[in-house]
Amino acid sequence: MRRIRIIHKTEYFYNRPVTFGTHRAMMRPREGHDVHIVRGSVDIEPNAEVRWLRDNYDNAIAVVTFLELSDTLRIASEVDVDLYHDDPIEWRIAPFASSFPFQYPPEEQLELTVYRLPSYLYDATALLEWLRDLYKPGQLIGTLDLLNNLNTHIYRSFKYVSREAHGVQSPNETLRLGSGTCRDYAVFMMEAARYWGFGARFVTGYIQMAEGQHGATHAWTEIYIPGAGWRGYDPTNNKIVGSEHIPVAVTREQERASPLSGTWDGPADAFSRMNVSVQVISIPASP
Repeated sequence: MRRIRIIHKTEYFYNRPVTFGTHRAMMRPREGHDVHIVRGSVDIEPNAEVRWLRDNYDNAIAVVTFLELSDTLRIASEVDVDLYHDDPIEWRIAPFASSFPFQYPPEEQLELTVYRLPSYLYDATALLEWLRDLYKPGQLIGTLDLLNNLNTHIYRSFKYVSREAHGVQSPNETLRLGSGTCRDYAVFMMEAARYWGFGARFVTGYIQMAEGQHGATHAWTEIYIPGAGWRGYDPTNNKIVGSEHIPVAVTREQERASPLSGTWDGPADAFSRMNVSVQVISIPASP
């Protein structure tokens, strides 16, 4: 077990006071057998009321209702988390799913249906052609080998670029540009896995000690493997998701996983700039 501290601050600055609508913030890590929250605090400016809820993916959402006008919106979260070892080498796959292709059992197919449906139907031709380098119909290949190869092929095929603008590129756009952010990589892998029939979902969260990712949230893909459950792949860093990845939210569509969303009302030229800062650091665990 090891303990880390996650400090996540988002700031919006305006040229004059504006009115803020209700905002939804995703900052709290998803707890489970491998992630335990020890302590957490949230500091918000201007004065606001906060209530928490669980969405239909069981993500923790802070619903923020602001009580006054301001020229600054600041939401700062600090969380101490205990991480427990979960070695990908120890994954136990159901024997029938050790080789691809395979069929999900009937009792799992219904729940997985929504995660198996592609989101970018018009991208199918180009994406399937790109995937032929990894798998051809009629081929038999180890399931983990196939997914590891996909993870690595995305990493090697595209150039990582940072982009502050909201939203993601479609798989076709990523293919055309030959580059993308971690969000674009995650969407590309998610969509590719769905075209092969896997259940796949988008994950947003934090990562420690990954080059190019310090100072921002991160995104990756989880794929459902019978016997092993939801398992993460990080094509941005060519890694199987491990203890340095701390998930905050999982969704079918990436639009539902924005760390902070909401509205403001004021003159069109009132917005000035925004700053986002993320620090993930190791700290000593208390006795």
